[in-house]
Amino acid sequence: MYWCKIAQTNEEFEAIAQLNYETFVEEIPQHKPNATRKKVDRFHQQNTYVVVYKETELIGMLAFRDQRPFSIDEKIGKVEQFLEKENCAKLCEIRLLAVKRGYRTGRVLLKLTQALNTFAYEKGYTAAVISGTTREEKLYRQMGFRQFAPAVGEKETLFLPMVLTRHEFEQSLQHRLSADHFTFYPGPVKQLEQIGYTDLSHRSLPFYALYERVQKKLLYLSKANHVGIIVGTGTLANEVMLAQLKEQQVGKGLILTNGEFGERLRKQAIRWSLQFDVVRKDWGTAFDFDEVASLLATGSYQWMLAVHGETSTGTCNDLESLSKLAKHYQVKLCIDSISTFGAMPFSLQDCYLATAVSGKAIGALSGLAFVFSQSLAPSSATLPTYLDLANYQQGAIPFTLPAVLLGNVDRSLQAYPERYEQLQQRFKALLKLPIMQYQYSTVQYPMLVTVQLPSTFSNLHIDLALNGLFVHGDSHYLRQKGFLQFSVIQPDFDEALQRLGEILSYYEKVIKTETLTLQEKVL
Repeated sequence: MYWCKIAQTNEEFEAIAQLNYETFVEEIPQHKPNATRKKVDRFHQQNTYVVVYKETELIGMLAFRDQRPFSIDEKIGKVEQFLEKENCAKLCEIRLLAVKRGYRTGRVLLKLTQALNTFAYEKGYTAAVISGTTREEKLYRQMGFRQFAPAVGEKETLFLPMVLTRHEFEQSLQHRLSADHFTFYPGPVKQLEQIGYTDLSHRSLPFYALYERVQKKLLYLSKANHVGIIVGTGTLANEVMLAQLKEQQVGKGLILTNGEFGERLRKQAIRWSLQFDVVRKDWGTAFDFDEVASLLATGSYQWMLAVHGETSTGTCNDLESLSKLAKHYQVKLCIDSISTFGAMPFSLQDCYLATAVSGKAIGALSGLAFVFSQSLAPSSATLPTYLDLANYQQGAIPFTLPAVLLGNVDRSLQAYPERYEQLQQRFKALLKLPIMQYQYSTVQYPMLVTVQLPSTFSNLHIDLALNGLFVHGDSHYLRQKGFLQFSVIQPDFDEALQRLGEILSYYEKVIKTETLTLQEKVL
């Protein structure tokens, strides 16, 4: 198996120096021989090396460098004089492209090309330049490079100034996304089946039949009495929920937060000028229901708001306990179930209002928001029309509702209730990976796992991306905490998990070899 990563260990840098010598001293005589049979590049401290492995053997490499002057600048002058202005905003140079003899196959070249494009794109480079030898011109062109300036050097060692632009990155990225690519994102969800209903009017009788079918299934799964289906995101669903509390003047509330999305709800409630107090816990920490009960017992609160599945940590807050407290103290319970709805069976029958979306656990396209309620919302003369829940509960379709989104949800809902068991089994399989020893300690639900890795795995996020495996780690709140997340909701999860397990088995061996070496030095 071939796979790529960013070089980070001393052993990798030793192997790079050896490959550098074999390629650019012995095979391509650019440098003088030496007794060590190692060649450390003069820009070594500035280089980022992308290396390719055959299992645990380092067999190929290339180096990125974005500090000026480039080595190619020394040959032809500043490269900007030859390039289009839009490609010069953020340049990098690629050097030291080398693969061991015996491994120069199309598969290895493909892995390096994918890794090159992914890394360059992730870093935001507008173009990458390379000084390629004429003997490898075909190889560079296969990787997407094109010549942008006259060749330089002696006849025996002519070099071609070549460039790969961000436009080419994106073309390659789109090709890769449609083929050799997997995600562990908790949304959006990849769609493998053909999208239908693209020409069905939302004013037609067939649309109403589709609409009613989706409504009935949503109500069946939620145990709610009413649902409004709105074109929008989870944020919009929560705006509609909060708008009802504001419009109905239900009094003072209590908001429970223990993660990023609880905090977002709190900030949204401030914008609606709602009166409330906050029970704030550390991320991933369960709420103290005795504390909550003591607050509710004062009689100061008429509503309570919380997130069921806190996506930021993968924490499942106890909906049953919240429902019991709400019933006992006669407060209106409002729940954000955006991340949990469809991930596992639960009832919203005791919730005054609750929210969910299409593009999470149920596996449909993003774009539809669901607001559940036990009673019909009173019509409002002051709320913005689009946020008035009553408009969505009166039977008629108030605004344009794309049939393509509704039809996609209808197909996804047909997988229930069997999908609950499928996600549970996937979740159990995910937890068997050795890397899950670093999972964030919290009460989980079968949708995603959060891991907090040691420093030896600091590059794992980008290393997995180099191999076409994209995990959830780019959000600012995840970066701040050093979290990576793996979700089980994608349709090709089983194949993705198999590839992830294979790469991690070799990855961990490479990392552990270096860790053991460091420990031996200490001893």
